[in-house]
Amino acid sequence: MTSSDNNLQSIDPQLGKNLQKLEELSGRFFEVLSNKKQINPALNGPGHDIFVKTVGAYLKSMAQSPTFILEQQVSYWGKTLEYFAETQKQFFSEANEAVNTKYVDRRFTHQLWKSSPFFKYVLKQYLANSDMIKTAVAQVEGLSPKDQARLEYFSSQIIDMMAPTNFFGTNPDALERAFLTKGRSLVQGLENLIRDLEANDGELLVRLADESAFKVGSDLAATPGKVVFRNRLCELIQYSPSTEKVYSTPLLIFPPWINKYYILDLRAHNSLIRWIVDQGYTLFVVSWVNPDSNYSNVGLEEYIEEGYLEAIDQVKSICQVKKINALGYCIAGTTLSLVMSIMSQRGDRSINSASLLTTLTDFSNQREFTPFLQNDFIDAIESETKNKGILESFIIARTFSFLRSNDLIYTPAIKSYMMGEAPPSFDLLFWNGDGANLPGKMAMQYLRRLCQENQFAKNELIMFGKKIGAVDIDVPVFGISCETDHIASWKDSFRGLQNFSSKEKVFVLSEAGHVAGIINAPDRNKYGYYFRKDDVKDPEQWKIGAEFVKESWWPFWERWLREKSKGLVEARIPYLSGDLDLGDAPGCYVHQKPHL
Repeated sequence: MTSSDNNLQSIDPQLGKNLQKLEELSGRFFEVLSNKKQINPALNGPGHDIFVKTVGAYLKSMAQSPTFILEQQVSYWGKTLEYFAETQKQFFSEANEAVNTKYVDRRFTHQLWKSSPFFKYVLKQYLANSDMIKTAVAQVEGLSPKDQARLEYFSSQIIDMMAPTNFFGTNPDALERAFLTKGRSLVQGLENLIRDLEANDGELLVRLADESAFKVGSDLAATPGKVVFRNRLCELIQYSPSTEKVYSTPLLIFPPWINKYYILDLRAHNSLIRWIVDQGYTLFVVSWVNPDSNYSNVGLEEYIEEGYLEAIDQVKSICQVKKINALGYCIAGTTLSLVMSIMSQRGDRSINSASLLTTLTDFSNQREFTPFLQNDFIDAIESETKNKGILESFIIARTFSFLRSNDLIYTPAIKSYMMGEAPPSFDLLFWNGDGANLPGKMAMQYLRRLCQENQFAKNELIMFGKKIGAVDIDVPVFGISCETDHIASWKDSFRGLQNFSSKEKVFVLSEAGHVAGIINAPDRNKYGYYFRKDDVKDPEQWKIGAEFVKESWWPFWERWLREKSKGLVEARIPYLSGDLDLGDAPGCYVHQKPHL
């Protein structure tokens, strides 16, 4: 023990013990970092070309106008000197200036950001730095729109990363917590950090929810049902009826295989699956396998043939019907659209109607995903999938987190690692952390053919040796998008729907984002929706004239679905083939964890 440790022990024994514990934990911290797994560096940032192009654009601007840089800097210098002078004055003045209410950013709500000369200076300087970077980026000329979007994205990431709240010495909340807990919050925070690093082989992926708070099959995904079919790609779950009569036409839901299906079956009060069953529908849901490297050569064709078409045939056979209603969520809605195009060309009329939740079929505008859909990043993913056979859930989760870095990275990291707080018991965040891998072949087909080349919207996608496209789809379609969706922009979902040949196309715009806008139970009455009857092609014009309804979209959609579901029949008990019992819902695939 050093002399400084002895001094701390004499001043405050508990503080000294906690700081000693930090030193002990630091050894474990450096050990896990030394064993960090190797990640393709191209997945961690943009390719060198964006830097070369940016520097070239700056040099060109300087050559054409030698005062280019000075023009940007003079205002910045002036603000910096002004803030420093204000701070000096406040330090030596008994009276403090009135509280500045300009800053409403929730990161800066601690009183010291408004009352302390030091923290006020730090905040003002950070905001000045941020404005300077944004202005400089906006004034770069000569870049293509995509390169400009990439530059803006990565510069915004730097701005978010350099926020003073991300550093212990300039985070008053963390400093105050450490002082009040005599350093215990720092010990707990470092333990949380080491735990998250060890869980991901040295890579940092912030744990967003308490993984011990819920159990899939009892707390979540608990709607009663049976697994009635299983193959190498999926399990088919049929849910037990809760009504004496059910509508004749069954409903089959395809959830995205990028996450687990139980986002649609969280707890009873916000389960879309349970709600649909209670409305009197025979409901089937696909639960996808969590693939490992053995699935490297499984592509979209296999998912369509062994997943979609097989599930459709099973439901028709079990219910003894010729047609079903289908629903696809996110990437599963995109693939359901491919399936409908293929079935149309084959003359297969098995799908009576389709509901598409937050579904993209037109990728002409890549929006927030622009930085991640350029060749430098996609080439790195392709190299990764060739090496490992899969696209790991870790990379997928990290990419989506960076789309909302303040909400999904920095804020939870501060709470966990600086404040020493335990992750919250939140069902939606629990699901968000329960990811799945993607087969290498399928991932690359989706990224290259659909996202980058937009082949489906152009009616040029080759599947099963034939060219298919959105124009082939002619079944009645109900599209649901979300107003603040950062993954599937509602305007792009709307635009994609216009490419369908369906005579009946209903579009609803829910409030909130990609998940909250969908998982919006009527009893909560939290988010409303927009709807318009007449046919308008432009999304902006559509919304201007749309009616706003202050209730969940679920009942409105159910009334539409009811019209597509014929009359009532006796409730169908989950089907069992002979003596074969594949087990109760939620099945076994939902419990699989990502692995190579």
